[in-house]
Amino acid sequence: MAGILCGRKAIVTSTAYITHRDCQLHDMGSYHPEAPDRLTAISDHMIAQGLDSYFVYHDAPLATFQQLHRVHSAAHLERLKRASPELGIVHLDPDTAMNRHTWQAALRAAGAGIKAVDLVMAGEVENAFCAVRPPGHHAERAAAMGFCFFNNIAVAAAHALVAHQLSRIAIVDFDVHHGNGTEDCFKGDSRVLMVGTFQHPFYPYSGTERPAFNMVNVPLSRGTDGEEFRSVVSDIWMPRLREFQPEMILISAGFDAHYEDEMGGLKFLEKDYAWVTVQLKQLAEECAQKRIVSMLEGGYSLSALARSVVAHLRVLAEI
Repeated sequence: MAGILCGRKAIVTSTAYITHRDCQLHDMGSYHPEAPDRLTAISDHMIAQGLDSYFVYHDAPLATFQQLHRVHSAAHLERLKRASPELGIVHLDPDTAMNRHTWQAALRAAGAGIKAVDLVMAGEVENAFCAVRPPGHHAERAAAMGFCFFNNIAVAAAHALVAHQLSRIAIVDFDVHHGNGTEDCFKGDSRVLMVGTFQHPFYPYSGTERPAFNMVNVPLSRGTDGEEFRSVVSDIWMPRLREFQPEMILISAGFDAHYEDEMGGLKFLEKDYAWVTVQLKQLAEECAQKRIVSMLEGGYSLSALARSVVAHLRVLAEI
């Protein structure tokens, strides 16, 4: 673990914070909820809470074609690159658009997960949080959708499997929306166990029709609160995760299930995100040599997003 000086006191850091200024240049229009201010809100709240000194900071590298191609078709990658505009905004669908910075930002977002996996596997940190955008868990093998272009968490998982030769990766997704893209990338792959909660019925209206054996999808009805979420985690997620014995845990950390977030209709609180992070840290200590990589997905109420991320980070970094 790295050590940094804060005044006269040396702080031992166990958590990497990975981001890049390119991620704030991606802009889908002033009306769009997936906005650059999301990352600013997080960093401003970290500073206001006096937490910025507790992390090892890294710039996200650019993901390579080879790294992306592990989970995405060549046609998808080429189609996205061709769609990148020189000026203005180009819509791929009503929700998902590119400006001239999107391609680079998406490469950074996927590259952040790769960097995080490398840092954790090298033992430089115990865990890492990737504060990146665009998000990724809706991006399928051959399609961008739902604000997502590359599936960042899937790229990170494939990197852990291929480059680091791990055998068992757990992906945990608590976004308000089902991670359809991640499921598309890994359904039927015995090396990956994905557990997730999501509001249903709700966009993208998936996750309940005959999921593969390695997908633990738990739909939640509108209005579900943190107590019911905790029961799902304790009674359904954790037994399957412990049986699987993952060698690394990857988190699709969406915070749009917060009760203040008008994107969805669930009623989670900051304390629920902190609690689930505690459970995942305990699991990582039991079977994964403390290895956790968390990647930002949704969260569109800026204050709730910032508070929830900080609650998540406090547990990761043991602050």
